[in-house]
Amino acid sequence: MFTSSLHPALMDAAPATATGNRGVLSAAASGLGSFITRHGGDIDHVFGVSGIDPALLASPTLSLGLANYCQVMEEAASHAHFDNFGLHYGKQFKPQALGLIGYIGLCSATLEQALANVVAAFPFHQHDTLTRWVDTGECWRFDYQVRHGAILCRRQDAELTLGMILNLIRHALGPHWAPREVYFEHPRPEQWHEHCKVFDAPVYFEQPVNALVIPKQDVRCAMPESDPVLLMVLQDTIRRLNSVTPHQGIVEKTRSQVQLMLSEGEPMLERVAERLGMSGGSLQRRLHDEAVNFSSVVDGVRRELAAHYLQQRKLPVSDMALLLGYSETSAFSRAFKRWFGASPRQWRKAEEASLAG
Repeated sequence: MFTSSLHPALMDAAPATATGNRGVLSAAASGLGSFITRHGGDIDHVFGVSGIDPALLASPTLSLGLANYCQVMEEAASHAHFDNFGLHYGKQFKPQALGLIGYIGLCSATLEQALANVVAAFPFHQHDTLTRWVDTGECWRFDYQVRHGAILCRRQDAELTLGMILNLIRHALGPHWAPREVYFEHPRPEQWHEHCKVFDAPVYFEQPVNALVIPKQDVRCAMPESDPVLLMVLQDTIRRLNSVTPHQGIVEKTRSQVQLMLSEGEPMLERVAERLGMSGGSLQRRLHDEAVNFSSVVDGVRRELAAHYLQQRKLPVSDMALLLGYSETSAFSRAFKRWFGASPRQWRKAEEASLAG
C-alpha cells in the first residue's frame, strides 16, 4: 500500500540529483564494510586501495565509480583471502538492500514483469553495463555483463549480481527455487563447487556472458508486495537521478582516464587520447586551451590521491606508489616531498601526532 511517509527506497533521493549517477548507485554496496570485516578484511585498506569514499555508502542514491566498485570487490576477496567473496556477499544480499532497483522489482505485478522492469531500469542504476531479458523459447535468460573498458577484473561483481537477482526470484518463489542453468564469463575458480551449492544448479564458466536461465512457467506468479503506484514513483525517481548528470569537460575526462590508468603504470598521453577518441595532438591542444598540460593533470591527480591514501593508516607507502603508477617507491617519495614538503612517512606521523594531541 502506498502511504504518505517516505519509502525507504526514496530516502536521500533528492540530494543525489545534484550530481547524477556516473557509475553505480551505492545501494549496490549496502553492508559492504561490515561484510568485509566479518570475513577478516581491513576496510581502511580495502577502501583505500580501491578509491572508495565510505561517506558515499551512507546514502543508497549517491554514486560510486563503477571501476572503483568492481575493484573493491576484487580487493576484498584478495585481502581477506576469501576467493568466493562476491558469491557469498550476493547470497546474503536481500532485494530491499538494493534500493531503487530492488524495490522496482518488488513492487512489480508479477515476477516476470519484475525481472523485465529491473532490466529496463538497470542502465539508470549502473552505467557501462549490458543487461538483457532474452526469450530462448522454453526459458527466459537474464544476461549481465560489465562493459567498461577500464574494468578487466570483474569476477566478484558478476557473482554478486547474479546472486542479487537469484534472491529477488527467491523472494517470490521461496528459498529453494533454482535456475535451470547458470553461466559465468570468467574461468572456473578453484572452489567452484560452492557456486553449484549456492545456485543449486549446473554452473558453467568461460561463457560469453553471465546469465541465469529461468523456466518461463516459474515466473508467472504474482509478486508478494506488488504496488503499481509506488512502482511508477520509483521508476520516475531512478530516471531523474540520471537526468542532470553534468557535462564533463576535457580536463575532467582526462583526469578520469588518468586515474583509471594509474594502477597500470605511468599514464601516457597517446593512450589517454586514444581512450577519449582523439589523437595525442588534439588532446594536447584542447588541454592547452584550458591553460593546463597533460603532465600537470597527471601530477594533480596523483597529488590528490596521495593525500587520500595517506589517510588510510594501514596502507603501506610501497602500495601507494604502485597505486599512483610509480615503478619505485623512491620516485613516489620525491614527488610527495615536492607536493607536501615532507616524506610520506613524516607526513603520516605528523597527522597521527595531531590526532593524538
